[in-house]
Amino acid sequence: MTRISAFGDDALGDHDAVGLVEALRAGEVSRAELVEAAIARTEAVNPALNGLAYEAFDRARARASGSRPYGGYFDGVPSYLKDNVAVEGMPTMSGTDAWTPRPERGDGDFARSFLATGLAPLGKTQLSEFGFSASAEHPRLGAVRNPWNPEYTAGASSSGSGAFVAAGVVPIAHANDGGGSIRIPASCNGLVGLKPSRGRLPLDKDMRAMPVRIVANGVVTRSVRDTAAFYREAERVSRNPRLPAIGDVTGPSAQRLRVAVCTQSIAREAGPEVRELTMKNAALLEELGHRVDTIDNPVPAYFMNDFLLYWSFLAFALVRGGRRTFGPSFDRSRLDNLTLGLERHAARNLHRLPVAIARLSRVRRITARLTTTYDVVLMPTLADAPPRIGHLDPTQDYEQIIGRLVDWVAFTPLQNATGEPAISLPLAESASGLPVGMMFVAPLGQERRLLELAYELEEARPWRRIQG
Repeated sequence: MTRISAFGDDALGDHDAVGLVEALRAGEVSRAELVEAAIARTEAVNPALNGLAYEAFDRARARASGSRPYGGYFDGVPSYLKDNVAVEGMPTMSGTDAWTPRPERGDGDFARSFLATGLAPLGKTQLSEFGFSASAEHPRLGAVRNPWNPEYTAGASSSGSGAFVAAGVVPIAHANDGGGSIRIPASCNGLVGLKPSRGRLPLDKDMRAMPVRIVANGVVTRSVRDTAAFYREAERVSRNPRLPAIGDVTGPSAQRLRVAVCTQSIAREAGPEVRELTMKNAALLEELGHRVDTIDNPVPAYFMNDFLLYWSFLAFALVRGGRRTFGPSFDRSRLDNLTLGLERHAARNLHRLPVAIARLSRVRRITARLTTTYDVVLMPTLADAPPRIGHLDPTQDYEQIIGRLVDWVAFTPLQNATGEPAISLPLAESASGLPVGMMFVAPLGQERRLLELAYELEEARPWRRIQG
């Protein structure tokens, strides 16, 4: 197995983002040195990983070498944004090549918040087309590959961000999650991926307009403290008063939790290997003094059909409104079979959409009942270990692609519907040596609880890193 690693003896070293902040403040490195190192690392591994959607290297160099600081805690730490949010001067192509790129006239709501933390963007990272697939394997843009083993998927939709952070290109990168797209690449690439509560971080206008706001912005990182620091700083920039504050989370809590373990998704039981790994982590929680019970999944089977219909409706809106949204160069014949198949599925079932939306909006009533008995739910992030490139090839027949997707991504969509926070931690590995994520879910607004538990598990069972 050949790993793809960008780590080296340069200004970035093997630091996480917090470590780089400390090095900057101590005068050990400069912003310009960090940017140059990250650019060099991108150029070294991108031919193998294919994570780069758009490069803004000259812009990053000019800003880093100037006298005007970025401001914010992460002042000058290099990063990337995913190519489905608006950033001034950069095009937004959302993982497709179905129209002619054009630069954005201004930053979207999320980019303004992200950049206010001081993170320095080098460009944008690749995703699956419109984020619909859990593997980025575009027929013309190419596949985004896993740095642990490039024959396997890096997960999606935030695939480029996941691959680059795991490989050491940057320590932290933007990801967002409408059906698992922070947690899935975190699981595949051995990263920390927290999908926050609905409303925790800003959304761009197009994502705010969804009937059910299933998308949440966030980041993928290699350390719990980087994720905690990002949410602390994002909260200082813009806090939602309707949610409990996360605050500055710096370590584990002494509180012992009531934990429910569930290895059965709405669609299927986890595969034997992943189920065994999940139960090993349940045993670790018991060793640490938490109370652990095994439960059945309480969510009705119709949830997955409802979520798929809603997912399909988003494709329907994008495809049917393509020229209006993306301009006259929009060409639907360049869309992949998954996007077009989802659009057809929605067109055939539009009469069922109101009921599906109503049921999706009510599903949190079911999961909320668990909080009367349990503080946290443990599930595997994905039903099986990452598949090889080609398993989710979007040029295949739609029915085959969607069947494989639903089978693999069986656990993550629930929290997009409920709005509850969920974190994937790289606490296991498959027999083939690939990372396998474990997902912890908490009640709405309880990201602090998840971060405290993540710190505890990171200390108790430190996870492998590519440079290790």
